[in-house]
Amino acid sequence: MPHPCTEDQLVEQPAIQLFSELGWKTVLALEEVFGPRGTLQRESPGEAVLVARVRTALERLNPDLPREALSTVIDELTCDRSTMSMAAANREVYGLLKEGIRVSVADTEPSPVPSGHPLPLGEGRGEGAQLGWLIS
Repeated sequence: MPHPCTEDQLVEQPAIQLFSELGWKTVLALEEVFGPRGTLQRESPGEAVLVARVRTALERLNPDLPREALSTVIDELTCDRSTMSMAAANREVYGLLKEGIRVSVADTEPSPVPSGHPLPLGEGRGEGAQLGWLIS
C-alpha cells in the first residue's frame, strides 16, 4: 500500500477523483504511448498543450470558423514563451483564455454585425468556468 502522506495521495488522487465526479475524463499516463494514436495524442512529453484536443474543442465550439483561423488561435496559445518569466508567461496565457483571441477572417457573406465588432464564437461550459473566443 502506498504511503498515505505523499503528494500523490494527498493532492493528485483527490484531484483526479474530483475531476471524475465533475464528469471529466481522466487518464493514467504513467506509461504513455506517444503519437497521433497515443494515450494523449501528443508527440513527446515536452508537448504541454494537447493540441488535438484543443482543436477538437475549438471546432465544436466554433463550427463556422475556418480551419486556418483555428490554427491561428492554437498557434497563439502554444507559441514559445520560454524567454519570458514563468509569471509573465502564465499571465499572458491566462489573458488569452480569459479575454479571447482575436483572429481575422475573410468575409465570405454579409454579416449582420457591424465590421470590427467582436463576435463571441463559443463558450465552453464547466463548473464555474467559461472559455470564450472572439473574432473581428
